[in-house]
Amino acid sequence: MKDVTIIGAGVVGCAIARELSRYDLDVAVFEKEADVCEGTSKANSGIVHSGYDAKPGTLKARFNVEGNRLIHELSKELDFPFKENGSLILALEEEGRKGLEELLERGNKNGVPGLRIVEKEELKEMEPNVSENAVCALYAPTGGIVCPFNMTYAFAENAADNGVSFVFEGVTGIEKLKDETGEVFYRITAGKETVDTRTVVNAAGVYADVFHNMVCEKKIHITPVKGQYCLMDKTAGGYVKHTLFQLPTKSGKGILVTPTVHGNLMYGPTADEAGDCEDTSTTAEGLDTVLSKASLSVEDLPRKTITSFAGLRAREDGRDFIIGEADDAPGFFDAAGIESPGLTAAPAIGVHLAKLIAAKLNAPEKKDFDPVRKGIPSIALASDEERAELIKKDPLYAKVVCRCELVTEGEIRDAIERTLGATTVDGVKRRTRAGMGRCQTGFCLARTIPILAELLGKSTDEIEKSGHGSYYIDGEIKDTL
Repeated sequence: MKDVTIIGAGVVGCAIARELSRYDLDVAVFEKEADVCEGTSKANSGIVHSGYDAKPGTLKARFNVEGNRLIHELSKELDFPFKENGSLILALEEEGRKGLEELLERGNKNGVPGLRIVEKEELKEMEPNVSENAVCALYAPTGGIVCPFNMTYAFAENAADNGVSFVFEGVTGIEKLKDETGEVFYRITAGKETVDTRTVVNAAGVYADVFHNMVCEKKIHITPVKGQYCLMDKTAGGYVKHTLFQLPTKSGKGILVTPTVHGNLMYGPTADEAGDCEDTSTTAEGLDTVLSKASLSVEDLPRKTITSFAGLRAREDGRDFIIGEADDAPGFFDAAGIESPGLTAAPAIGVHLAKLIAAKLNAPEKKDFDPVRKGIPSIALASDEERAELIKKDPLYAKVVCRCELVTEGEIRDAIERTLGATTVDGVKRRTRAGMGRCQTGFCLARTIPILAELLGKSTDEIEKSGHGSYYIDGEIKDTL
């Protein structure tokens, strides 16, 4: 009998797992993909929202502002990339000023610090390349950018180091049962196995309604909404310093232009209902929309695209987060309908649900909980002294595998051998950035695969891109020098 079983190893599920690992509980996380961070969490804007947009009094507003504050602290404690670059919401015509004033009032009610409206002259000083049509902007200094992959990995690794088990098997069924004392518990089916658990956390993203509706009479409905993005080369990375939004609409926050924490420039997303929960395809029409609407925010929009991608957000019909214990399913806790600002809200959702579950199960806090996690050293970001020290400890930190992003074999081996290490090429890519540069794995792929094969005890033709039979090659790679 498990104490807690979490369905979904995205950023929300992993944040909850990390917070639950503070308590003396037997916790397991089930994930249908081959790695954590394979769903919505791997394909989003990487924006840490300040909290001006959500309607006051909603769960989105509450957990956005709390999550923003926590990320500032957690980025240091868990060693993941974060930068407080600030956000600017642009009014591209004078009529938009009223909309900015409404957002300012809303943000003040939500408790967002430092909000103010900047006029055109100051705006041009802050962002020289902003559109000439921009008449003013709402400035949100606590807005930021984060690496969504490393944030999720950080939560997961720290949770695992503190005793949480991760099972990469998809949940296919949940039964609500009672024991001999009349206490409710749940029987989860995953593959050929069943697990009994005292409580369940439903953090299944676009599938959260499926699991909720298996045990609850009050049904919920989630629509997967696709967002398409264009990622620019790092030579365009400094074109803007802040994250530039246009005034939000009913569909969302619109097309943004933002630097990434890794030095690229990114545009997106669209917001179109997807055909199904696995449709992450991009379209020519969608990407054209991204580029044309992004060009409204800045002059002479850089178009040095190195890749495009799409992600799905889980939009519940009520348009707010669903967080907490279900009314008619004791011990079943939802973290459902987590669309934007879900990435920002994740740490706060984790703290909130962990406290609720620990109180329900009368679980004491551990005395030996370790809140600190160290990330993979980066040769690209290290100083000369730091590089020399790394290479002294392990000469493989001098052997470059990915030229575009300057990633070495030492970093790749660390990514594979660490807690919850990479087992696929995409897992290495997201943990180290090997393959995320201009050539998009053209140079490093044939070097990454043999390292994975060696450390996993497999042949090179058994190595997958992202699991589930996504094999790259037929036969052995003989020489990668």
